[in-house]
Parts: sequence; structure tokens; C-alpha cells
Amino acid sequence: MGAFFRSIRNGFRNFMVGRYGNDRLNMAILLAGVLVCFVGMFLPWAAAKLALMAVAYGLMIWAIWRCLSRNTYKRYRENRKFLMLLDRIKDRQHRYFECPKCHQPVRVPRGKGKIAITCPKCKEKFVKKT
Repeated sequence: MGAFFRSIRNGFRNFMVGRYGNDRLNMAILLAGVLVCFVGMFLPWAAAKLALMAVAYGLMIWAIWRCLSRNTYKRYRENRKFLMLLDRIKDRQHRYFECPKCHQPVRVPRGKGKIAITCPKCKEKFVKKT
């Protein structure tokens, strides 16, 4: 029996070579799909239940598609943007603004009132309230 499972494991390993695999964004998408599915189970309306189940299955299929994707660079960039968004949400000491000229995100400390901000990329100056 051990040789059988070993051959299955090696076959799966060979199948996943060159594919992206799992990451934090995939886990968040799967969790959202499970939560939507769970909410849909308790709705009394058949149309709403059907719509939520379709959304849940769509999210789960999207997560599986990302996991099996061979375009690893694009999936890496998507995950990186997601992690940067999570960091922004968790960061309570700073505010983030976008430079009006080059759209570079600029981080400034919270609670300083109106301040003049200089973009580190293009040196554009703009005033914002923190």
C-alpha cells in the first residue's frame, strides 16, 4: 500500500510542477466562498439561496484556477497587491495618499493635521489632512 500512495504523491507533484500553488489570496478567496455558501444555506428564499450558491461556487472555482495557473508572475503580483492592502488596513499609525501626478502611494503619520507632502518619486508637493 505504501508504494501506491507514493506513486500518487509523485504523480501529483509532477502535475504541480510549474504551477502557482496556494497563497494568502487563495485562502481568502476560499474562505469567502465558504462563508457565502454558509450564509446561503440559511436563507429562506430559493432565488437568493441559488444566487449565493452560484457566487460561492464561482469563488471556489476562481481559487482553484489560481492554484493551478501556470502564469506564476501574474499570480504573485495579485497576491502581493492583496498583502499590501491588508498591511494598509492593519496600519493604524499612518495614512496613505496617492500622488496626484504619478499616482505613487505615499505614507504619512496620522494625527499631524494639514501637512505638505512631497512625493518621493516625482517630487510633487501636495497638501492633505492627516
